[in-house]
Amino acid sequence: MRLTEDRISHLAHLVSDGIWKDDLVDFKDDEKALHEIKKVMTDYLKVEDEADTIARDKIRSLSREVPEGSREWDILYKKYFEEEVSKKGFFS
Repeated sequence: MRLTEDRISHLAHLVSDGIWKDDLVDFKDDEKALHEIKKVMTDYLKVEDEADTIARDKIRSLSREVPEGSREWDILYKKYFEEEVSKKGFFS
């Protein structure tokens, strides 16, 4: 799922506000904090898109056809997706 820049910005503000309201962190520079939150979110979304593509390609490349939506497909997709995300240093 691709998020627009406006949605990412909105989510970043919610995260920033939540962290501040819960008194977890006091930001020295609010704009820099928002920028970093947006960057992390954008980076993760890119990794997630890449992992999705790779997982689907791996399933398609199997010698037998595995129908999308089947239990086997779901298990394989989750396994391949998590492998790819963990390779990039993110948790799924």
